[in-house]
Amino acid sequence: MTEAQQERLIELAREALDSSRDSLIMNLRYMDLALDRLEYHPIEVSSLLTDGDHLLFHPEHVMKNFRSDGCICTRDYLHVVLHCVFRHMYPAPALDRPLWDLACDIAVETVICEMDIAAVEAPRQSSQLQYIRGLKHDIGQLTAENIYRALLKTEADGLKAADLRAAFYADDHEIWYMTAEEIEQRFGLSPNGPTTTSKSESEQAWQEISSRMETELASFGKLPGTTPGDLLQNLSEVNRERYDYTAFLKKFAVLGEVMQINDEEFDYIYYTYGMKLYKKMPLIEPLEYKQVKRIRDFVIAIDTSGSTSGELVQKFVQKTYNILKSTESFFSKINLYIIQCDAVIQEAVKITSQEEFDDYLKHMQIHGLGGTDFRPVFDYVDKLRASKELTDLKGLIYLTDGFGEFPRKRPDYETAVVYIEDGRNNPTVPPWAIKLILRSNEI
Repeated sequence: MTEAQQERLIELAREALDSSRDSLIMNLRYMDLALDRLEYHPIEVSSLLTDGDHLLFHPEHVMKNFRSDGCICTRDYLHVVLHCVFRHMYPAPALDRPLWDLACDIAVETVICEMDIAAVEAPRQSSQLQYIRGLKHDIGQLTAENIYRALLKTEADGLKAADLRAAFYADDHEIWYMTAEEIEQRFGLSPNGPTTTSKSESEQAWQEISSRMETELASFGKLPGTTPGDLLQNLSEVNRERYDYTAFLKKFAVLGEVMQINDEEFDYIYYTYGMKLYKKMPLIEPLEYKQVKRIRDFVIAIDTSGSTSGELVQKFVQKTYNILKSTESFFSKINLYIIQCDAVIQEAVKITSQEEFDDYLKHMQIHGLGGTDFRPVFDYVDKLRASKELTDLKGLIYLTDGFGEFPRKRPDYETAVVYIEDGRNNPTVPPWAIKLILRSNEI
């Protein structure tokens, strides 16, 4: 192919991409900013890729799809943009790359299928629907994270995810895992180019676009003829506030006095001057103690009904312990109660030292697995306070799936309900309780 022919091919491919983008904007008005953000950049290898700033395209690949069926090209364009909207190209380092790639493809193709737009009804959709229906029945909300966890289990069961890749494939994801230098070397995109931003800047830009889409889609979804469904669910998930359990736990700290040199209030100039002038007589002695924040009286309540797994409970207690220990949040003597409860109190263990906590974790067993009622825990805590077993209770954390009866009256201490979200339900908690939503993988 001559240079002139290659330039003409690139020009035609750009026109095909423009046609796909315009068609999508006509159908998806709330995605106008997202659809128009990516800068086209021709490449000589692969098919379609995105780094969050560019739509890298192989001209022959684009024109082949466009001539075969214009809907394929349009669907592929939307597929790539949805990866950006959901910020799939910024994965956690420890993820299994092939499974994460597949999970992201399934997530965006599910959203496209539900949109029910003629402009994106490509042939591959028919082979996707049956699997999507089964997956939705098994795991509920089809976000990339939920699908990824399901695929991990599928792989463990011996089923090969490779069988699904062809049905959901639209673009390559190798660029997601490359450094700026590697991208420049392979695709000719300079990290200092006028249309290139850093990963953090690119992610922030898509965060703003995604949040705007969520707001607009929530309004459009109330109008006839719109089916936001999985798209709105994915936007809600990707835009939801990420909770830092470590920071959250520190809010339950209380002021206490410990024997420790207060370096912040100690002036070494006067100290050394006195040592020099009077030999062994410093002018000012260092303070021997200071006020620090440490957790003293604390309650961890665990819902041991059949809906909360024992393994997850143990991981939660272990994580809580690790946070306390790593942040030095223990007094030399603590008052920690770990209460297991389903519909009644099954076990209440008092912990007064790190050694006892270590021993408890070592021999921990889950008791209960019956119904769910939160009220017995609050009644039990009231008895502990009345008997002076808990004299400085800052708060109570209740690990649960959220389904159960809460006390009607607000306790006079902070209560947090740690809800493990499974993608199916989002139970409510009383207005007086702090709701903390965590993923099982965050525990």
